[in-house]
Amino acid sequence: MRILVAIDSFKGSLSSLEAGNAIKEGIKGLCDDIVVKPVADGGEGSVEALADALKGKYVDIITQNPLGVKILARYAMAGELAIMEMASASGLTLLEKSERNPLKTSTYGFGLMIRDAIDNGARKFIVGIGGSATNDAGVGMLSALGFEFFDEEGNLLEPNGENLVKISKFSDSNALKELSECEFLIACDVDNPLFGKNGAAYVYGAQKGADRDMIKQLDVGLISFASVVETQTGKAYWGLKGAGAAGGLGYGFISFLNAKLKPGIEIITEEIGLEDEIKRADLIITGEGRLDFQSSMGKTPTGISKLAKKYSKPVIALAGSVSECASGCNDAGIDAFFSIQNEPTSLENAMKKGVASENLKRVANQAVRLFMLGKGLEP
Repeated sequence: MRILVAIDSFKGSLSSLEAGNAIKEGIKGLCDDIVVKPVADGGEGSVEALADALKGKYVDIITQNPLGVKILARYAMAGELAIMEMASASGLTLLEKSERNPLKTSTYGFGLMIRDAIDNGARKFIVGIGGSATNDAGVGMLSALGFEFFDEEGNLLEPNGENLVKISKFSDSNALKELSECEFLIACDVDNPLFGKNGAAYVYGAQKGADRDMIKQLDVGLISFASVVETQTGKAYWGLKGAGAAGGLGYGFISFLNAKLKPGIEIITEEIGLEDEIKRADLIITGEGRLDFQSSMGKTPTGISKLAKKYSKPVIALAGSVSECASGCNDAGIDAFFSIQNEPTSLENAMKKGVASENLKRVANQAVRLFMLGKGLEP
């Protein structure tokens, strides 16, 4: 019997690889053909999961946070592939609540990460863009890559949300020439357009520190910038699903770097060849830190179960906690799911690496025993 373990990280506790290896340890006495594949859905932990799966190396870089303060950030390289999360340089968690202001914040520091990766030989990028502190439509990132944005009088503008409305033209004459050789795959699980009531500013502006008046100002800026881009290039990508992701960073990627936006789980499963492993497996074990109604809407466990059902493969999911509304996971292809908690305990204790690992080992062992009995096999 061949078992594939493809489980997301237990955030704040175990990485995807650590969780997978714990399960492997728990079931190795029942099955000697076990494959562990680190996975993620494009959000937090995706760099680590892909680096582990592809045997990549980490690269540390001095860049800047959304307000221009120097910070240390990290991405991974696997051959010509760079794996990075926008939030490591331009994320909301890098700012104190009092510092959050999407009129002033910029994706420039994230652009410096891309530039560094290109200098290191990267020509293909997988980028997670969740958790941004910005609403600059990607002009910060693009400025770091050599694009220039000007006002009506020809003055070079600082790339931030406040100045979007002032942009009257742009130039790519100083953009990195290597960009034409680069492929960008953007892990994006939202479908917001760039502007309007469902756009970047109105949906996400408040959590980034914008009040009602700022949200209106930001939306006007996004509309104005999209008009300039359409006039100068003929590209009208503002209405595409995901254009409004990460404060319009999705739009910047599509319009200037010919990027492709896809659900994160699809990008990652394709990159690590998970479908081929699923074809060969008799059982798939997946899961994440918490199974709830969101888990049934395309996160890692149900993304994997959907792929598994193409080949009628059984799927078991393990989680640190399971909410009452997790039953939708069964409809999404997970045949059975289990909480790994053994007894009443505090969240702090449950998230300790040692405790979580032992709980995964124990519950995985019992779940596989039950599966084997159902197949007429002796555990």
